[in-house]
Amino acid sequence: MTQSWLERCRDDRSVVLIEVGESRSAYEEGHLPGAVAIDVAELTDPVRNDPLDQQAFERLMAYTGISPRHTVVLYSGGDSRYAAYACWIFRLYGHADVRLLDGGRKRWELAGRPLVTDVPVRPRTLYEALPRRGSMLAGRDIVLGGKARLVDVRSPREFTGQLVAPAHLARQYSRGGHIPGAINLPWSIPIKSDGTVRPGEELRRRYAAALSEPGQETIVYGLDAATAAHTVFILRQLLGIPDVSLYHGSWGEYASLAGAPVESGGRPYPSSKRVVRYGEAAPAGEQYRRLKEPTRKAYR
Repeated sequence: MTQSWLERCRDDRSVVLIEVGESRSAYEEGHLPGAVAIDVAELTDPVRNDPLDQQAFERLMAYTGISPRHTVVLYSGGDSRYAAYACWIFRLYGHADVRLLDGGRKRWELAGRPLVTDVPVRPRTLYEALPRRGSMLAGRDIVLGGKARLVDVRSPREFTGQLVAPAHLARQYSRGGHIPGAINLPWSIPIKSDGTVRPGEELRRRYAAALSEPGQETIVYGLDAATAAHTVFILRQLLGIPDVSLYHGSWGEYASLAGAPVESGGRPYPSSKRVVRYGEAAPAGEQYRRLKEPTRKAYR
């Protein structure tokens, strides 16, 4: 969804614009004209670390003033991961027309467009959602089954196990590495410096590994569900890969499972050479590069 389209539809009452963020503080300081706010935490069950259930989604939509007939346009601040997660939730419950604003607030501000502080008041609605689309959600049993193609959207250093998680989150995660057999496609691959998504041909080139075996079930996971949902959006909506689901528990859940296998090293994006960790024997006849820990600083 382009920002010029949004400007043309500013007075269209069938379109609802929603800012999705970690909190409402940024929204309160300034947001796109006509936008209402949803906190990303409102979309998740805080106890089960699962998407909010159908009844909770219906209540949130009714309170926000959204009906199933509305065209919903979602955006976030610096990047679109929270908007992409919200988009995934809307699709999970069958909302017919939900879109992402390309570039979000970052691109809006770079173009010199105005921000406002007034909060629109929308009348409450009666929202009836469809049952969850099970094909969009993969549980831990399916991930452990080992039959699907797994896409890890964390950074290359997290994928190889050099880094457990970003420093401010490291205490929340018990170990590094990746799920055996996963390929590494960092969620930030498609995002340009202005926050917009790269053109289609460039996306297909960068996501070649995920497009190599058409028809295979693909499960995406990340450090959290929001980053994974961004890649699900790219694969399903922009590249047309139909059989893509989200492992909502993502790395936080998997790494905490007792006995769940974890690999380190591997082939991080964008290298085609396997990373061999310090002290590990190199496979005979295979291209590799040896990491000299802890001084190796590639793939920051």
